[in-house]
Amino acid sequence: MLTIYGVYRSRASRNYWMAHELGIEFKSVPVIQAGRLPNPLAADAPINTMSPEFLAVNPMGMIPCIKDGDLMMHESLAINLYLARKYGGPLAGKTVEEEGLLGMWTMWAATEVEPYSVALVRIYDNAQENSEAGKAGIAVACRSLKKPLDVLEKHLQSQDYLVGNRFTAADLNLAEVMRYAQTEQELFDARPKMKAWIERCQARDAYKAMQATRGHEPV
Repeated sequence: MLTIYGVYRSRASRNYWMAHELGIEFKSVPVIQAGRLPNPLAADAPINTMSPEFLAVNPMGMIPCIKDGDLMMHESLAINLYLARKYGGPLAGKTVEEEGLLGMWTMWAATEVEPYSVALVRIYDNAQENSEAGKAGIAVACRSLKKPLDVLEKHLQSQDYLVGNRFTAADLNLAEVMRYAQTEQELFDARPKMKAWIERCQARDAYKAMQATRGHEPV
């Protein structure tokens, strides 16, 4: 059975969404980020990213990671590419060329979008959005996202999804990276094809199932 280590309020959300998409049985082991605890090494602390038992699973001390049979894996986006390839049917590439494009868009999400979308979510998570520094950080992130989002908008002019004109692991990976930027709705309103694309992704039953569980976790 697939085991996913990590809470839903983390990058593990990507892997939980994928597991729901695939309809496979999985076990969830909630591992909380150590930074959310006053003393992550306290005797009564819940299992977290500094807990010795978790470091035995992932010495990097990062969530998520998975165990699938004898395979241990971390890095959420790579995990989803693996799960799609093993279990995914239409969520995986149908050809070598499509597999390459799934990898390309996933790496693009990680390098061209996530640094700035994560910068945005950190500003809001730390309630800094109304401070001078926070406003400046938001402005920098939005400027930095303009070029990659314009590229995505152009790509979606002739198709509804990133690869093969069907929902794949690439769409799931990029949609979850871009979710962090949805506080800045003007970025999406200015790009109607991109906005319609992420709305299609987030209208999926598996996404809603992931978010329903996520919504019940402590903030």
